[in-house]
Amino acid sequence: MPIPQLTPSEGETYDASQKPPPFGHALKRYFALDEDYVNLNNGSYGTPPLPVLFAVQRLGYEIERNPDRFHRLTYQPRLDKARDGVAKLIGADTDEVVLVPNATHALNTVLRNFEWRSGDLLIGASTTYGAVANTIRYLADRAEQPRPEALFIEYTFPLTHAQILERFRTKLREFKRARANAASFTDVPPLSPGYGAEGKGNKIVAVIDSITANPGALMPWQEMVRVCREEGVWSVIDGAHSIGQEPGINLSEAKPDFWLSNCHKWCFAKRGCAVLYVPKRNQYIIKSSIPTSHQYVPPSEAKVKGTNFVKQHEWTGTADLAPYLSVTDALEFREWLGGEKAINDYCHKLALDGGRRLAEVMGTRVLDEDGELTLSMPNVLLPLPVEKTRGEVYTYEQLVKINSVFQHKLLLEWKTYAAHYFHAGGWWCRCSAQVFNEVSDFEYLGKALNAVCKEIKETILSDKVS
Repeated sequence: MPIPQLTPSEGETYDASQKPPPFGHALKRYFALDEDYVNLNNGSYGTPPLPVLFAVQRLGYEIERNPDRFHRLTYQPRLDKARDGVAKLIGADTDEVVLVPNATHALNTVLRNFEWRSGDLLIGASTTYGAVANTIRYLADRAEQPRPEALFIEYTFPLTHAQILERFRTKLREFKRARANAASFTDVPPLSPGYGAEGKGNKIVAVIDSITANPGALMPWQEMVRVCREEGVWSVIDGAHSIGQEPGINLSEAKPDFWLSNCHKWCFAKRGCAVLYVPKRNQYIIKSSIPTSHQYVPPSEAKVKGTNFVKQHEWTGTADLAPYLSVTDALEFREWLGGEKAINDYCHKLALDGGRRLAEVMGTRVLDEDGELTLSMPNVLLPLPVEKTRGEVYTYEQLVKINSVFQHKLLLEWKTYAAHYFHAGGWWCRCSAQVFNEVSDFEYLGKALNAVCKEIKETILSDKVS
């Protein structure tokens, strides 16, 4: 049977020597979006460009022509190239970077590799992503002993970066002080490669968002890492939204203990692909990939050989490896568009302008008035009642119904979408400004949200709204 000859169609290829179209709707021909769909939710799942999708399809045929040749010989150098490209983008050494299916997988790899002891603290936040918060809870709930104590810091936005830092430091000290008689927090992050203080006392591990999911708020995570270092706390940075959206990431300077991000959200890779960064000084913590691979090194040998961190993550069982290799095509496409700065500048300005315009259309306000919390995801209050006290307007059942109405009405009737969520007593939307969007998209979303909110007030909330 002859092998199909794949020929790129409109938008599936580009001439790198030619100037790209301007940002905005002119770029939509390079994405597979339905013509009538207004996508303002890139942040949830990502939106890979057609040239990346075409490269993945072509790679799929190449793999199936000779699976053994690909998996045994040609895959490895391509994976190294992809890891090297990501490492350069985030200011890391290539051998401190591995690729995994998604940010939740990366986070689980880190937290499940710690040797937990009775008295250890594992800290999240009220804004921690649901699956990550539940991972924290699971590690504290599981039957196996010993296990850490799960604690969460409350953040209610809007907050300034200074307020976030003050609350973070204060809560860390409160947690330690309250347990000073029962625990000795001497298991602290090492300053250089080695086995540190593992086994010599209790530890505190803080999971910190670089950009919270809902609201979509930029956190002062580099400063929070410094606070962790000063307080003897391990920092695990959940940067799921960072790569491709946050400019100027330099992990060699920021020095988090662990950092992870999805390459498929904002960086144009094929889902699912994420990067896990573990500096060499902390690679002894990651004893096993998830699942455990052929390259696992027993602890009795690891003190001499190391944990084989990179090799363990190269092959964790048969899977579709094309998304990992799509990183290279994604970075090349981004370079053709003008590079990281041009992309980030456009999306940031559009987020600020679009967020303000959406608030005008709905007669409400943006969450972040001065822009300190906003990169490419503005948050805007929806025209629904705002509670002064919890339960004053909304029951749990009503919140669930309202969420479902938003999903069905926006997607099926209005053919648009932005993330919506309940926070600080009100309903908000988190929009994602991407290179194919313009301010008119925010205006259309506002029209849709006004209509859906009117319907919600007339039905679900009819007895609460005068």
